[in-house]
Amino acid sequence: MIGYLLRRLSSLAVIITGMVALVFVMTRTLPGSPVETMLGAKPTAEQIEQARHELGLDQPLPVQFGRFAWQALRGDLGTSLRTNRPVGEEIAVRLSASAELVTLSLLLAMVIGIPMGVWAAAGRGGPVDYVSRVASVSLVAVPAFFLGVLLQMLFYGKLGWLPLNGRIDSTVAMSHPVVTRTGWLLIDAALAGETEVLRSALRHLVLPVATLGGATLATIIRVTRNLMVEVLATDYVRTARAYGVSRRRILFRFALKATFVPLLTVIGLTYGYLLGGSVIVEYVFDWPGIGGYIVESVVGNDFPAVIGVTLIVSTAYLLINLVVDLLYFRLDPKLSR
Repeated sequence: MIGYLLRRLSSLAVIITGMVALVFVMTRTLPGSPVETMLGAKPTAEQIEQARHELGLDQPLPVQFGRFAWQALRGDLGTSLRTNRPVGEEIAVRLSASAELVTLSLLLAMVIGIPMGVWAAAGRGGPVDYVSRVASVSLVAVPAFFLGVLLQMLFYGKLGWLPLNGRIDSTVAMSHPVVTRTGWLLIDAALAGETEVLRSALRHLVLPVATLGGATLATIIRVTRNLMVEVLATDYVRTARAYGVSRRRILFRFALKATFVPLLTVIGLTYGYLLGGSVIVEYVFDWPGIGGYIVESVVGNDFPAVIGVTLIVSTAYLLINLVVDLLYFRLDPKLSR
């Protein structure tokens, strides 16, 4: 297993280096100048030349990339051209907000989707199976932004039960400041004992979590159902039935356990995808996550921020997949032989 881990880590390093190099070259060659963004309208030639020198844009691309790579290894992702703040600090704040939203969305989809997929496979062709298939197809067919707007119109505009957007009420944030420890507002509020902040954060999470978890729920239902249908047709399941083992025990103790490895793969890939692909949901609900930050950076031609986000998100995605692969050895003893 140690040899496998070392091989995976070396391949991750190569993949991340190639990915960052590609984005680095693209940000330097695409139309639009970050210098003009910094200096505003009608800068002089002297100002442009001075700014290019300060940013290192007057050097060859290999030299620029080597400089960035060395800074990144030291934990320095540069300074944002838009906000003039360290990119690493801005990404850390935004990434924790996105991770909180994505994690809760995935947990909600798993809690609902896995049991629903199991019972759909157990009652194949019956009412539960029909409802689960209709629900999964409907959730996949509805675009995330449309679902989010519908939920806003219903629960904010019509019923007035939940807030429209944001992460917390502004009045609550000002009257009950919470010290940031983990970056997850729910955890920080709980550690600080701020029940008002915790209540406000939970109310703001309901709609974006439901929206982001919709398509994920559909995927988990369909994958769980299909895997369970295959397992329930195996000989050892039929033997367990013949010996009089209870239906619930067969479904959740034997059959579901056999689907853990492929199901874990889907869940891991989904988490990595949602972490970098929640842009639309974050935009609809004005969520201060990594999605809005990358959009603002691309529009503003803020190449240090774009490269920094690419490096962090791609590394997180690859590390999640590495963790999933290592969990295979825990779930399937045959792989460790």
